[in-house]
Amino acid sequence: MEENSRKEDCKVNTSKSILDYETVALDEEENALVIIDQTLLPNKTELIRLKTAQEIWDAIYLLKVRGAPAIGVAAAFGIYVLANQVDTEDYGLFYQEFVKQKEYLDSARPTAVNLSWALNRMDEVCRKNSHLPVAQLKHRLKEEAAAIKEEDIQVCRKIGEYGLELVKPGDGILTHCNAGQLAACRYGTATAPVYLGQEKGYQFRVFADETRPLLQGARLTAYELFSSGVDVTLICDNMSAAVMKNGWINAVFVGCDRVAANGDTANKIGTSVVAAVAKQYHVPFYVCAPTSTIDLATPTGEEIRIEQRPADEVTQMWYKERMAPEGIKVYNPAFDVTDHELITAIVTEYGVARAPFTESLRELFERKQNIKQ
Repeated sequence: MEENSRKEDCKVNTSKSILDYETVALDEEENALVIIDQTLLPNKTELIRLKTAQEIWDAIYLLKVRGAPAIGVAAAFGIYVLANQVDTEDYGLFYQEFVKQKEYLDSARPTAVNLSWALNRMDEVCRKNSHLPVAQLKHRLKEEAAAIKEEDIQVCRKIGEYGLELVKPGDGILTHCNAGQLAACRYGTATAPVYLGQEKGYQFRVFADETRPLLQGARLTAYELFSSGVDVTLICDNMSAAVMKNGWINAVFVGCDRVAANGDTANKIGTSVVAAVAKQYHVPFYVCAPTSTIDLATPTGEEIRIEQRPADEVTQMWYKERMAPEGIKVYNPAFDVTDHELITAIVTEYGVARAPFTESLRELFERKQNIKQ
């Protein structure tokens, strides 16, 4: 990795906030995908430049870049970087190599639908422009990747606007994992209402679950919200019931990596527990989902493939010494599926969907189609 990537180290607690960095970017001069290495946060801010398929695949799999929207943007810029390296003017040879690299990147994380969604958009550009010289086709691919990034920013802002209508100034909001700016290009999804509320002086009180075993809530959500001046309190995952029972939570906002046609959602492991607790204490549970994460071809959450992660994420990662016996069996799914019956509403850039989700989600896509026409 070090041989192919130039790194920029930035110490924490400088005048530059984590929100001043781009989560995903393109270095045109070096033909490289540039990301924040999120595995090092919050103690070290490091930008890494990725130039090979292996580096990009590893960055996605190892969660150096993570969050459904950010993964999609990284995949788009990543496949452009790889396509730009193909040295041929023959479209057939070029497209053959493009498909090979696309399929490889698509294998990095199976649950997040944005990965395949973005790669398929880039593939469509190739197929629709097969008549162009390869040099022009590469330029079209770069434009499409840039468009995907800009769309992500606008989508997150719209989600924030719709989400803000569901809460009031001074509310307590709980979130799980990281669906913030570090999971997108700006605003985030689940944190978008918080950031827009911050701009309007809503003074939300946010509670961030630590989100074991990879601690995205502690390392990322708490870090970015604190950096932006939001009133944020970090809690352990098993404290959500206590804060809800205390009456401190008025709404739960979470992101997701895939929404099934019936409204079941796959999000970071532990999300379904938060949803069940929220229902027990009559706290509305909102899923913030760009329509790019909604998969109408997947009937229910039962059909969502859940990624299994390495055991050492549970037994020894983040610890100075190993915290479990050698040889212990470990079950470490990256995601769980929240049943649609536990979800109050799904907030998208085209509006808020409520039960029955089989109908409301299709209506959202019809609205999306009509607007694009």
